[in-house]
Amino acid sequence: MPRRFDQSELVIASHNNGKVREIGDLLRPFSITVTSAEALGLPEPEETGTTFAENAALKAHASTAGSGLPALADDSGFSVAALDGAPGIHAGRFAERDNGIRDFDWAMEQLHEASQNAGNDLAWFTCALALAWPDGHTEIFEGRIAGALVWPPRGSTGFGYDPVFVPEGHTETFGEMSPDSKHAISHRAIAFRKMIEACFADSNG
Repeated sequence: MPRRFDQSELVIASHNNGKVREIGDLLRPFSITVTSAEALGLPEPEETGTTFAENAALKAHASTAGSGLPALADDSGFSVAALDGAPGIHAGRFAERDNGIRDFDWAMEQLHEASQNAGNDLAWFTCALALAWPDGHTEIFEGRIAGALVWPPRGSTGFGYDPVFVPEGHTETFGEMSPDSKHAISHRAIAFRKMIEACFADSNG
């Protein structure tokens, strides 16, 4: 049986403001005080895992060890069929230029060119959530949403690769959707629904 979350505080193990904002929005219905690893001055651990789940667990345990509080980590990425699922877990690093700064406009253009050259616009987002407690217990939940890579980028409400991804069955990119609309269908929302049902449902009722 999944462990129920009955704590009043939770650390979001991320230095990505976009992710922190989305996760905070999704947790708003619950009476939990949320802070981020960045706000606590916790360092970002090296992501040495080979899967989204492994990297999420690494980040969650690092924040738990550094804060003494339960922590929730998200590891997510964008994949394109034209590159056999890359950049995947390396989606953030894929956007880094020689100066170490992440340039998603450049990265999206590289993925567009690869998809165009391959004649395949299939793409998908994957998210793994790791909820960790100070005693070492961890619960993992995963979500995925498929769609198409489009060009040129559209919208400015999302972050990362959102402006070039149209989820299956929709016409707007993640970058064009309102936060509420994206939260209802995203890879992160799918993983969150699984986590809420397993670990938080009693907390809200």
